[in-house]
Amino acid sequence: MKYSSIISFLIITLFISVTQAQDQAAATDFSIDYEKFTLDNGLEVILHVDKSEPIVAVATMMHVGSNREKPGKTGFAHFFEHMSFNDSENVPVGANRKLIPEWGGSRNGGTWSDGTVYYEVVPKDAFEKILWIDSDRFGYMINTVTKAALEREKQVVKNEKRQRVDNAPYGYTDEIIRKNLYPEGHPYSWTVIGSLPDLQAATLEDVKEFYNKYYGAANASLVIAGDIDISETKKLVEKWFGEIPSGPEVEPLKPMPVSLSKTKSLYFKDNFAKLPELRMVFPTVEAYNEDEYTLNVLGQLLSGSRKSPLYKIIVEEEKLAPNVGSYNNSSELAGEFVIRVRANEGVDLDEVKNAIDKGLADFEKNGFTDAELNRIKAELETQLYYGVATVLNKAFQLVQDNEFGNDPGYITKRTKLYKQISREDVMRVYNTYLKDKNYVMTSVIPKENPELAVENAQEASVWEEEVTAMNANEEVSQGEEAQYEKTPSKYDRSEPPFGEAPLFEMPDVWQAKLDNGMNVLGIENTELPLITFNITIPGGHRLDPKNKAGLAVLTADLLNEGTQTKTPAELEEAIGLLGSSITIRGGLEEITVTGSCLARNFDKTIQLVEEMLLQPRWDEKEFNRLKQELRTSLKGQEANPRSIGALNFNRLIYGQDHTYAIPSEGTLETEKNISLADVKAFYKNLSPNGASFKVVGDIQKQEVTKTLASLSNKWKGEKIKLPSEKITNMSSQGNLYFIDVPNSKQSVIYIGLPALSANNEDFPKLDFANEILGGGSSGRLFQTLRIEKGYTYGAYSFVPARDEIAPFTINTSVRANATLPSLEIIENMVKEYAPGFTKEDVELTQNKVIKQNTRAYESLNAKLNILTQIDKYGKSTDYISEEQQLLMNMNLKDFKNIINKYIKENKMVYVVVGDKATQFEEVKKLGKKVIELDIYGNPIN
Repeated sequence: MKYSSIISFLIITLFISVTQAQDQAAATDFSIDYEKFTLDNGLEVILHVDKSEPIVAVATMMHVGSNREKPGKTGFAHFFEHMSFNDSENVPVGANRKLIPEWGGSRNGGTWSDGTVYYEVVPKDAFEKILWIDSDRFGYMINTVTKAALEREKQVVKNEKRQRVDNAPYGYTDEIIRKNLYPEGHPYSWTVIGSLPDLQAATLEDVKEFYNKYYGAANASLVIAGDIDISETKKLVEKWFGEIPSGPEVEPLKPMPVSLSKTKSLYFKDNFAKLPELRMVFPTVEAYNEDEYTLNVLGQLLSGSRKSPLYKIIVEEEKLAPNVGSYNNSSELAGEFVIRVRANEGVDLDEVKNAIDKGLADFEKNGFTDAELNRIKAELETQLYYGVATVLNKAFQLVQDNEFGNDPGYITKRTKLYKQISREDVMRVYNTYLKDKNYVMTSVIPKENPELAVENAQEASVWEEEVTAMNANEEVSQGEEAQYEKTPSKYDRSEPPFGEAPLFEMPDVWQAKLDNGMNVLGIENTELPLITFNITIPGGHRLDPKNKAGLAVLTADLLNEGTQTKTPAELEEAIGLLGSSITIRGGLEEITVTGSCLARNFDKTIQLVEEMLLQPRWDEKEFNRLKQELRTSLKGQEANPRSIGALNFNRLIYGQDHTYAIPSEGTLETEKNISLADVKAFYKNLSPNGASFKVVGDIQKQEVTKTLASLSNKWKGEKIKLPSEKITNMSSQGNLYFIDVPNSKQSVIYIGLPALSANNEDFPKLDFANEILGGGSSGRLFQTLRIEKGYTYGAYSFVPARDEIAPFTINTSVRANATLPSLEIIENMVKEYAPGFTKEDVELTQNKVIKQNTRAYESLNAKLNILTQIDKYGKSTDYISEEQQLLMNMNLKDFKNIINKYIKENKMVYVVVGDKATQFEEVKKLGKKVIELDIYGNPIN
């Protein structure tokens, strides 16, 4: 998993409050029920009962992150997390990544500066199995580590770094900031993922030393949340985790805040960036310091709304960027307050820096209104509930606060701290940490535009990997299993049996039809006082004129920019004071209004939706700003190899004249053709006749239809006829198209062919038939390219659900010098897929899919997707059960027929985006016709 992504949830859920805006009734303090106990070995265990779904989440958090590493051995905590998933004494090799999905579960791990977490969610019949596999990884893995496994996992982690850092725009910024914000030797002065030379130098002895020092039971917390019995779970925890050694005492790290004696300004010429980006980073406080929460609010006040000073000056007045961000990020030892602006193409970052200074000066002079502070607090109450809306989210919250806040129920205290934040507190932390303080400033600019950097900035240096032919140490394999004497145990540590299988129960779906022709579908869910809804209006990009692609997107975006009676800032504030969110977006096949709110504010939220839909402001200034924002976004995509690959793959699949071959956002050429008059004309396509309103949450059918009565009376229109296009382009089939992105550390690969619409009765069958090939980490693509070969961080296959025909797609990003062998593996795997499909594969697919369904529809958004399937594709209100029965009735011949019908290797288009200098001649060895394209899809002769 991305080494920092797991903590992103935790950061969001820490940023909470239950204080209401002035016109709302006060809310009570929030808490999560739990029971805590400690095993004799020091492992702290927290249990939370939630019987809303027949699933269980398990999260184990180790109090060890990259802050425990030493220079020369950086990236080791994250690397060890990867190693932990490979093998253990009592669990088969590779079972972590393969068996858990086959049980219907999901699993992953994450590492950040301060900690490492491992987590799973499974149907409750696999609960003891997950304790078996989780405890064995924790306490019984170190004897199984081999040199071959070590070398293979090095390649996987290095591929992750290439994908997320080396081959990504602005990927090196974090490294530059850390090196200059923190003094040499400070635990935050290196990145979490570390350096490739350090990773390559890691030895078996390093792995064992790290495990023995930090992976003791007394250095961890375990949370189990879900459909459990407390007394039985305590016995199982004692059995599976009680014998894990305590480990040596790990000395707690005390806060190590930093201060800068001077401001540092640096620039970096980025190989992939197309837009200049400026960041200013100020040192702040460690996590759980009370100032952390006020700094979080300060970040929102500076840039989080249209009334915020940084937004007003940078975006609206000086038009330097489409947006600006400011936020505080506090970790265990220190914190950082970041101001970040990714500017429009060609903007000099000196102008951006001056605009930031003006914005901060405005904040010092004029401050903020009570309404702005109330808006933030109201929004955070809703975020609070969404932050604990699933059992996994609850597990994360409990385990984080126990391990780092020494209190699993710290959420209650945090709530009170946010509630108490005053105007004086905000200005105090601004003056303490930002005003006239030194900072680190980075100018990351396109490599061909060094003149855009802030004047007098010093060039930053980073270590960059050279693209070479495959080295001997990169040729890796599974290797032999380790020889060792098993750790003795008083328990039988073999795989336990499944418990009683839970049955998936389709939620009750109610339906109605309004007088204006709009369908209404709903699922009542009373666990939390939340409501999630959307309105889908058919059309979207499908109705765009070819020379004005992006029109649907711009039309939808402009509907967010105020109403006839409210400026954009006033509309934003009105939504925020309710703690609600409303967003209108244009997509490939529809325009969608998406919203969420507290149940008590549903009526007022829908009133604002009605105003946005029926009383657009049509502000020309906002229209011009949105066009500039779109241009900036489209230009930025030219820097992203994955975006380049996806864009050209779609063009080759559909043919350049097909609507679906053109991005729904349009192109830099089509954007120029769109006027405000075009937007007003397109708006007439937004008809309720054929549209649908879907809602999930704490509300009954009669309340929904009553609230929608006004919208039904005022919004009228005839049903819009949607165009249908055939795919006529067949000339690309069987060819390989190569797109050069010089010095790419990875090759992005897209392979596929036109398949079918989600309306086709074969769609669920193809979805089932793909499971073994590319359905997640247990699929053959992932197991071979990542687990066996170490060529990639991930490899998958899928068919997107669309009204029109969608492509069967294989996608991965592989190490540059593994491009050809990866292509050969995929080619052979697809060719042999149907002939090699077995009865065992049929049974595995049936078991996997059926069990996944017990946990797949827990969240409000997942339930909303059920309603989308029913509405958009005409499925029954019991379609999940019906498709399960369809799957159980499929035999081996049925699977092979579907594979042969839709997964035809000889008809597939191959797209490779990578380094031409080293890979172009290599891919020719695949034996396909190779055609070189530029990033826009034009042939290069």
